[in-house]
Amino acid sequence: MLSQQNLSRIITGAIFTIVLVLGVLLFLSPPAVFPDPANGFHVMRSMEMGGGFNRLVSPDQEDIAKNTSEFLTWWSPGQYLVPYACKTLFGLNTGQASAVAITLCQLLGLAGFFALFKKIGFTPLISALSLLFMACQQFFVVPYTFYNGGETLLFAFLGWFLYGCLVIKAPDWKLVVFVLFAGWIGFFCKSSCIWMYAAGLLFLWLRLSAQKGSNWLRNGIWIGLPALVSVAVIWLFFLSKGQNPASATAGLKFTWKTLGFPLASPLLSGFSVDDLSHGLIFHTGTSIFSPTVSIIVLVALAILSVWLVCLILKKVPDQNYRLLVKVFYIVSILFFGYAYLRQMTISYEARHFRIIGLIIIPGTIYLISKIRPTYRYVFGILWVGIAITSLIYLAKGYSYNKNRSARGVTGIAQWAIDQKSLNQIIALDEQNTDATFVFVNASLGLEVTHNRVITLQPIGDDLRIDFDDYEYDGHAGPLYIILPESYAGPKEKMILKSFPGYKGWYGSMLSDGYVMYAAK
Repeated sequence: MLSQQNLSRIITGAIFTIVLVLGVLLFLSPPAVFPDPANGFHVMRSMEMGGGFNRLVSPDQEDIAKNTSEFLTWWSPGQYLVPYACKTLFGLNTGQASAVAITLCQLLGLAGFFALFKKIGFTPLISALSLLFMACQQFFVVPYTFYNGGETLLFAFLGWFLYGCLVIKAPDWKLVVFVLFAGWIGFFCKSSCIWMYAAGLLFLWLRLSAQKGSNWLRNGIWIGLPALVSVAVIWLFFLSKGQNPASATAGLKFTWKTLGFPLASPLLSGFSVDDLSHGLIFHTGTSIFSPTVSIIVLVALAILSVWLVCLILKKVPDQNYRLLVKVFYIVSILFFGYAYLRQMTISYEARHFRIIGLIIIPGTIYLISKIRPTYRYVFGILWVGIAITSLIYLAKGYSYNKNRSARGVTGIAQWAIDQKSLNQIIALDEQNTDATFVFVNASLGLEVTHNRVITLQPIGDDLRIDFDDYEYDGHAGPLYIILPESYAGPKEKMILKSFPGYKGWYGSMLSDGYVMYAAK
């Protein structure tokens, strides 16, 4: 009979082997790109064409003949700089570089959380099962279909960051270096890491201060000063140069979801509930529940999540683990409750709370291991159900990327166009050097390497837009607007009207699904 130690090695070995195999397959057929990292890749494109660091160079809305240069602070730079490094070092295209970055991050993340779970008091078997449960969830397989930028990088960082918060024993120079660089690395991975950084340092301070003979004030100074320096550098050299999701608010508004969503985060993020429901509040596909039913489900999940956290705090023996769960859960409720109350530009998505879901997994599995077999079978069925949905998502997404999506010079899987249309766009790009291409999809503009690109926000079926965000005055060389056939009618007219300096439009069908409007 296998010992628990050997079984844990088999499980972890199998997980890492599968991730490596998926990495090879992903390199052979790179993923598509979500809008946020696509915008980051536009910054990379600008840098490759001679623009400054982290600057997005694009046509000026006041005069399309000129360019404007914007320091992009809305998203952290790691989502494009890590693939950029892979691209530069190994001579890869953007799609292949993204595949390498994803594989490295998945492996680093798994190793980090495995080390964390063992360090925080769980047996190797519980830690291995926690990794397996983690790998069975949809968030883990999403990058093999869509590169999601900061989410993938953050997964690689967080386990090791929390591990560092555990291994430091006393205030010294190692603590200062850790706090200083953890802030910079975390922000580099994803800007939203700032609240997790604060929660991790609070956990570190409380843990050190709980030691016998420790001085809480001295510990606070040792942690607080390098943290202030780290955040000040981030603000001075990055955030102060532009807008970010916390820059704009729409006044105070309290609803059931304001606190309900943070309270429900353990189940929403730790058990793929938000992913499986296509977004309980912020829909990423066809909504499963009506708005009223969504709120009812959210309240129920909030109650169950609080019950689960309380059970973990009561039953799991390791005091450091209990403190970690308590600190992160409370800080997330306070931070996001305040952000949602002020209506900041932060969506109601479980991905923002992923760390909560990850750290409650080993505690949940520990609780399951202590209850009657009947309940363990129920949990096993739930686990299998989550795994099956993730496998279906992975198989469908990878198959679409490999067999049906269009691919251009970047190697990225392009879902928003067909190959025939993309080939004509690339040919036009090679024939011109003074043209401007207009798209309503961020990743398509990455295929244009010789000319300028404008990316407009997609127009919804309600036709509500702020025309100031769309209008580009002036005239400069040929203009090509590529639209899906579904834009025929009011949407098409709104976009053509956005370029008053151009007349004499003529349209041509690139394929059955896409049309190009040109004016010279």
